[in-house]
Amino acid sequence: MPTLPRPEPHQHRTMAESFGVDPARYDRARPRYPDELVAALVKASPGKDFLDVGCGTGIEGRQLQDHGAVVLGVEPDARMAEFARRGFAVEVAKFEDWDPAGRTFDALVSGQAWHWVDPVAGAAKAARVLRPGGRFAAFWHVFMPPEEISQALADALRRAMPDSPFSGNYLKSPSADAYQPMLDKAAAGLSETGAFAEAENWRYEWTQDYTRDEWLDLLATQGGVTVATPEQRDQILAEVGAAIDARGGRLTTNYSTAAVTAVRLTS
Repeated sequence: MPTLPRPEPHQHRTMAESFGVDPARYDRARPRYPDELVAALVKASPGKDFLDVGCGTGIEGRQLQDHGAVVLGVEPDARMAEFARRGFAVEVAKFEDWDPAGRTFDALVSGQAWHWVDPVAGAAKAARVLRPGGRFAAFWHVFMPPEEISQALADALRRAMPDSPFSGNYLKSPSADAYQPMLDKAAAGLSETGAFAEAENWRYEWTQDYTRDEWLDLLATQGGVTVATPEQRDQILAEVGAAIDARGGRLTTNYSTAAVTAVRLTS
């Protein structure tokens, strides 16, 4: 679950580069994107050439390919990029530093990653690499587990990592509304370029069931835990695991997948 630590996320490189510690687990545990979102992005783009910024292990890229897109990934973490190359071509770079070498695209997408990109420099570069009429879309999962699981996680983080920005009240009651500032920041960056039509927000609601082990597998890929020491991580997972055991070893999580999207103007 992306959050907004201080300094600004795109400056928080230790956190941004921590997700590649276990690419196989990340790819296995992280949820896929709603098929309705993926289909809508392909349908709303003027062509099939997609640039996937911060492609990670290739989750959304593979889904886009299943809908007929041709995907090129850009990923700053070489470990994640190597995993993603099992599905499509990936170039290793921060998006702000990446050289498009004259290439342009029908769509630029970024799943769970645009908050790691400078919102102003990233939007300006997006405008340069998108063809007229091309579509920008950045999207995030907001996951809302049962209250007692969120509370157990917040308490575990506070005990194991008291100085972590993830140990505050935010994790007690995550909601789609809590992510709106991140969507607004992305939209503001696009607006500042003068190259995009007014941004739209898309949202998709869904649920997913988890066993104890599946949830802990996912939790181990989250930013508050990937930067933990092994001892801290084990403590956090043990405490949250105990909370899941207390409710029968399973949980259902409500998800809201929120997107900000805009069309590149033709002039």
